[in-house]
Amino acid sequence: LGLMKKKNADVYVTGSNSRMLSSDILTEFRGRGDEVRVYPLTFAEFYASFEGDKHDAWQEYYTYGGMPYVSRLKDHRSKAQYLTDLFENIYLKDILERHYIQDKNVLDDLLDVISSAVGSLTNPSRIADTFASTNQVKISPETIARYLDYFADAFMISHAKRYDIKGRKYIGSPQKYYYSDIGLRNARLNFRQQEETHIMENIIYNELLCREYYVDVGVVEIVETSVGKRSKKQCEIDFVVNKGSKKYYIQSALNVSDPSKLETELRPLKNTKDFFKKIIISKTSMKSWTDEDGILHLGLYEFLLNVNSLEL
Repeated sequence: LGLMKKKNADVYVTGSNSRMLSSDILTEFRGRGDEVRVYPLTFAEFYASFEGDKHDAWQEYYTYGGMPYVSRLKDHRSKAQYLTDLFENIYLKDILERHYIQDKNVLDDLLDVISSAVGSLTNPSRIADTFASTNQVKISPETIARYLDYFADAFMISHAKRYDIKGRKYIGSPQKYYYSDIGLRNARLNFRQQEETHIMENIIYNELLCREYYVDVGVVEIVETSVGKRSKKQCEIDFVVNKGSKKYYIQSALNVSDPSKLETELRPLKNTKDFFKKIIISKTSMKSWTDEDGILHLGLYEFLLNVNSLEL
């Protein structure tokens, strides 16, 4: 604390480990410092030192993520081993030691469920049902919720809440969970489930957080009329993004070459009934363009490599 009184000295306290996570640091130094979140490398940071084109860089990034040391390793075996060791010996070990958890098997099973469900809506009750039906293990939703909080506090995962766009309110559960680094998620699953659609969504979510946006999952209620009967249907917008007075609605879509697929993605954007900017991000090398409904069509690489891409 004596150093903090010196005019020519800055003091940096880093986390996390089992003895001092970010919440502990903020409590210890309340009012006497600022929290600076350090994320894994963004795609743009990763690509800046990658030897190859952006397409090859993307394949490498969505497989192994943005942990800086991974980019120095040369083959799959060494990268996979590093990420697995990092997961087991740093993240999991911190959680087990910090919270005095004796049964590691439950944590392992829960992580497998969350890793497989990236980009999908879920909640502790649904996960408890999965444990009961698939693993024949009874675990309460309250315990699962507590363990999920442990993962988030260790910077392993983060979550996006559901937001009712027309009602202008948060809905609560279910919500979506994303990995802070997609390489850790893939290593957790032994690189078996490489669904590019969900991985791309996770990477876009992380990129938005790195750009200091607040990110929620949007819900839009649409009224349909069929054979003289009216019905209501809830549609999802992947991300409702806020920073100050700015708000964006963003859809993540790997491929929209099929007109019916494109219409499905655009439908909730067209039904928000407001004038905030609407964007669809797809894996294409086309230049950005705006359609007749005012929706910006943005290529994945342009979004990731241009920090001002949402303003196009």
